[in-house]
Amino acid sequence: MTKNEEGETETGENPKIDLQSEMNEIHEKLAFLVVKTEKIENLNEQKFDEFAEKLQSIEASVSEVAILSNNQHKKKLNSEKKFVLNHVFNKVIEFEEDVAHFSKKECHFKANWYMSVKRQNNHLGFYVRCDHVVPKDKWSIQTQLIFKTVGRNQNVIKTSEYCYEENCGYGFHQFLRWEEMKNQYLIDDNLTVEVEVNILKMTGFEKENLRNFDESVKECSDVVLVVNDRKFYLSKFFLGLQSSYFKSLLLGKFEESQKKEIELKDIDPDDFQNFLELIHGESSIDDDTVSGILHLADMYDAPTAIRRCEEFLLEKSKKNLKNKLQLANRYRLEKLKEKCMNEIKTIEDLRSVIPNSINDLDHQTTLDLLSKSISFR
Repeated sequence: MTKNEEGETETGENPKIDLQSEMNEIHEKLAFLVVKTEKIENLNEQKFDEFAEKLQSIEASVSEVAILSNNQHKKKLNSEKKFVLNHVFNKVIEFEEDVAHFSKKECHFKANWYMSVKRQNNHLGFYVRCDHVVPKDKWSIQTQLIFKTVGRNQNVIKTSEYCYEENCGYGFHQFLRWEEMKNQYLIDDNLTVEVEVNILKMTGFEKENLRNFDESVKECSDVVLVVNDRKFYLSKFFLGLQSSYFKSLLLGKFEESQKKEIELKDIDPDDFQNFLELIHGESSIDDDTVSGILHLADMYDAPTAIRRCEEFLLEKSKKNLKNKLQLANRYRLEKLKEKCMNEIKTIEDLRSVIPNSINDLDHQTTLDLLSKSISFR
């Protein structure tokens, strides 16, 4: 296979009618999202009103229970290890049979990721490749992959799961019929593709710890938190200062406050290590760790950790606009959200941040994007 050296994104002016068509499509999608989110919020408001009087009668002393109950729900959520690859392939009509064309490599979670497409057997083949940055004897990444081609008035989306255990590509040999792709998905001979990568499990990617929380610090600890059989020796009072969840759990009136060893379920031990390093003053945030740290900081109500993650995303992160906006929405990072909205200056920018699911945008953000769409008209 020969790499296409000209496979980078090129900009150019589309005819006015094409721009109008794109704007109409974006407007319709956002309007649909507004209706959906309005229905969800109205339903939630109705349920809230039904229970408002009952909630008012609950004594203040049970506030600790409310904190734990809320966070127990959050703990059921998986740690966030996901990212999106986007690319525009140019001069697609000129693609030769069985010649692969590649997007740029992007480093996510200590591996290089990139997409490839090719013309084969009257179809468009569409793949995503994963290469381990540092060669190791044994490693694996279990993924859920969402492949997407973007057309004028519709998209093709296919989902699959795959476990990468060697440097290789995976995807669909017959993602889309070639003629259908030409007629409905090419814009000025350019093809826009996207893959959302959700990492379910990783092995063989351990990093060197910035701070130890093992038995070497046992004498300075008064509680052991266990995550997937991995023990963390910690101070109750320090955790209580950083997190309202741990303040209630470890220093409140619950049974756990009397225990020397407590199990934390449904979280990733590496994410917990990074979270602990951050609240203990280490610089553990990078583009690979920030999502996992934010997930735990939100779960455990740790405002200092949330603030430092937002500062990183504002000032240093190389994540794309769509990923940043999703994080801003999920964890209510208002400064980051404002910056993301200000960076949406073109139709292409607007299209790039539209999510596959309404769960990735709150109602207000959807309205803001709709307002952007209208302004472009």
